[in-house]
Amino acid sequence: MADADNRVILNVGGIRHETYKATLKKIPATRLSRLTEALANYDPVLNEYFFDRHPGVFAQILNYYRSGKLHYPTDVCGPLFEEELEFWSLDSNQVEPCCWMTYTQHRDTQDVLAILDRLDLDTDKPTEEDIMKKFGLEEKYRQGELNCWQRIKPKIWALFDEPYSSSSAKTTAVVSVFFIVISILSFCLKTHPEMRVPVLRNTTSRTADGNITWRLEKKSSEPHDAFFYIECASNAWFTFEIIIRFIVAPNKLDFLKAPVNIIDIVATLSFYLDFLLTKLEQENDMLEFFSIIRIMRLCKLTRHSAGLKILIHTFRASGKELILLVFFLVLGIVIFAALIYYAERIQYNPDNDFESIPVGLWWAIVTMTTVGYGDMAPKTYVGMFVGALCALAGVLTIALPVPVIVSNFALFYSHTQARSKLPKKRRRVLPVEAIRAKGPKSSGMPGSGGGAGPQTRRMNAIKHNHPDTQSATTALSSLLVTPNAQLAMNSTTSSAVTIGATTPHQFTEDRNSEKDLLKYPVDGAVIEPLVTSSGVSNMSNSAEQRSRGSTSPVTASPTSPGATTNNLVAVNT
Repeated sequence: MADADNRVILNVGGIRHETYKATLKKIPATRLSRLTEALANYDPVLNEYFFDRHPGVFAQILNYYRSGKLHYPTDVCGPLFEEELEFWSLDSNQVEPCCWMTYTQHRDTQDVLAILDRLDLDTDKPTEEDIMKKFGLEEKYRQGELNCWQRIKPKIWALFDEPYSSSSAKTTAVVSVFFIVISILSFCLKTHPEMRVPVLRNTTSRTADGNITWRLEKKSSEPHDAFFYIECASNAWFTFEIIIRFIVAPNKLDFLKAPVNIIDIVATLSFYLDFLLTKLEQENDMLEFFSIIRIMRLCKLTRHSAGLKILIHTFRASGKELILLVFFLVLGIVIFAALIYYAERIQYNPDNDFESIPVGLWWAIVTMTTVGYGDMAPKTYVGMFVGALCALAGVLTIALPVPVIVSNFALFYSHTQARSKLPKKRRRVLPVEAIRAKGPKSSGMPGSGGGAGPQTRRMNAIKHNHPDTQSATTALSSLLVTPNAQLAMNSTTSSAVTIGATTPHQFTEDRNSEKDLLKYPVDGAVIEPLVTSSGVSNMSNSAEQRSRGSTSPVTASPTSPGATTNNLVAVNT
């Protein structure tokens, strides 16, 4: 009996767990360590606590109380495991090291999904409400309080920044890409000798006989005039696009801080500055060098290609690995440059190409990256041995971080493909209702509208836990499911039995008795089966004995001897 009193039954998601109360006290300040019979989810009839939670996760949680080691079940998702730990007031950082890597994978996945949300890789047509959210006008949009500019501004923005919002936006994106490609081709082709026009100069000279002659000399060359007109048309479009996008931008500061917009603005300004200096006949080689930033307009294509966005962010996410790669390369370059310099000086070598260590740095970086131009090569045996070590070290150094970068790209790309196949709208799940507090209503009583399901479950549990009362409960169970059973609440029935209401004190004492438990299957009611017949007298005698001990007896008139009926009498206390 002492061992049974120390045990507690937990019903989690329909699965019953039994353990000792002392086991639940091992981890204080948790939900299971504060179990009391006053809780709303405590069932006094079944003597168990019911929790509508995940039963598979609870098995590991209960094992944590028993062994002190929290393991992660691999058949559940990480966020679900965290929610369950939070419900049971447990710390998720107590997961064992053997399960930590598997457990934290969902956190990396959540970080990747958050990054993909910021990259805006969706190629589906956005709704008007989604566009209004970017401008913070969703409330006014729902209420219909938008003015003319507030209605037009998001549409213009979507026309230039959301290529998938409409057919007009797709046309605008095609025009923008066309001018980007034309501008870059023009910038590259105008440097070709066949595409340049020579600048001739007329010079005069005096011959030996004293005659004056003139001739044409090629002073320099310049691009064909067609390239200038192409540049003008392209930069006119870029200027128009920048101004419109800046005017209708949801946030002006964020627009100016975007790297792609900075490149576009600087490249456009360099064209106008170059044009101005050309008109003033002031050539500037430094400005012409900085005009190479126009080639960076290719980065604008990332607004129209999800793959380029993923590739660029892959390098951002792999920053630590790239820094580690550069560090090992620099370390190897310096070491092998010094080794090759002294190795070539050990033996006689009249054709030594390594005159200094800085010269050896160039050879080391070309060898470690496995390029090998062949302009410098060791001639001695020791130098050849150093060169072989340098090539092997370069292969290993570069090969180690590369798989990490490739895995990052595969991770981002796979999640992008998975997100594109997800349904945009999901079924809304209603929140879970709070547990109702205990009350006097007996929903399990037949005839009360609650049905006999909960009551039958309780009776089965009682018969399972108390075999000696099985015979006594057979009659009551049959009455609960009998369609013709009559229910009388605080009233007299046609029976030869007198039933009285018990006092609260007597109700408490009787409920502690195992046999009298059958009389109190629901809160606040006494249910007794009454069978009136000529051959049945034991039950009526016991009922009369209880009526003599009651505080407020109620006498019922006897029934006819020939009738046999099954009556269910309940008296509220």
